[in-house]
Amino acid sequence: MSAPSFTPLSDNFAVAPQLAPEDMAALAAAGFKSVINNRPDFEGGADQPAADTIGEAARAAGLNYVHQPVNGANIQAGDVATFAQQLDTLPGPVLAFCRSGARSTRLYQLAIAQR
Repeated sequence: MSAPSFTPLSDNFAVAPQLAPEDMAALAAAGFKSVINNRPDFEGGADQPAADTIGEAARAAGLNYVHQPVNGANIQAGDVATFAQQLDTLPGPVLAFCRSGARSTRLYQLAIAQR
């Protein structure tokens, strides 16, 4: 079992492109404690795994899971505040994902800049 591709942005946070339910056990084995899904359900069409399905697999793997869908073209201050709160409260290391990883990266950068 190999972990899906991810990009560390700090010692306690990384981002990844779209993940699947079967990736959750590998993320837990890689040492992650929490996963944040920033992708709205079916944004990519019917082939995109549903957030609930990913969440069930994450919890079964022992991960904390949060679905925070965010429109990447229109990130709001409330999105950033919620993301920052999750960074402060979820056990780390945390991995956040979206379609490409760019939206989760931007949320992280904005949340860190608020501190």
